[in-house]
Amino acid sequence: MSAPTLLGVSLKMYFGHHETLNWARRIGDIAARHPAVTGGLTELFVLPAFPAIVPLGTVLDGTGVAVGAQDLATDDRGPFTGEVSGPYLKEIGCAYAEVGHAERRRLFGEGDTVVAAKTAAALRNGLTPVLCVGELDRAEPAEAAERTVAELARILDTAAQDGAEGGRVVVAYEPQWAIGAPRPASPEHITRVCAALTGWLAERPAYSGSRVIYGGSAGPGLLTTLGEGVDGLFLGRFAHDPHAVEEILDELSARTGKADA
Repeated sequence: MSAPTLLGVSLKMYFGHHETLNWARRIGDIAARHPAVTGGLTELFVLPAFPAIVPLGTVLDGTGVAVGAQDLATDDRGPFTGEVSGPYLKEIGCAYAEVGHAERRRLFGEGDTVVAAKTAAALRNGLTPVLCVGELDRAEPAEAAERTVAELARILDTAAQDGAEGGRVVVAYEPQWAIGAPRPASPEHITRVCAALTGWLAERPAYSGSRVIYGGSAGPGLLTTLGEGVDGLFLGRFAHDPHAVEEILDELSARTGKADA
């Protein structure tokens, strides 16, 4: 049986606290009854703002939806005002921690060294890093694949130097030029780059079980157009409407039904 398709949602800073909880209740209701989730076709995870992590864990308990964080500190303990550590996130029920998003890089100056340190922090604390990579400017698929694989290699090699001995990583391919754009990258582009990332990871047993998903204006109608090597989607604003998430789950069920026919 093939591995479940992975669907992640980052809520960024769009929702207030009660709005986040209400959204999560609707997502939990969908997941608890949808055959794509109950039948093991997909795994869902949600990354809310830090204050919502604990209550979301309660709201989503038993629904099959995991919870994670949108960021984490490079260190596990110490005088780091405003930071949240990997051990803290693990203690409150997180399964995932996002690292390296283009907005963190652009707005807060996080380079590869910081991203690698956060990746290492996630791995050593039993969290699955959702490691965002992707080219800044639009490029041909072959060039984009080469750049992105090199970026992934740099980060994971540096993380290994920081003491990360490997583990499951979710690589979120998000070409920066597609984030917030009217439409995602083309299916051919996405498939080419994600297949290259998947191939690179497959040659490194230390990262066994790792997955490659696509983000960057991802929404309904995209997943079924993608080829081998794309293990799922990383959703942003299109997931603000729970019906859009349900629509993607419907697409997964329909695709599996056709494959079994």
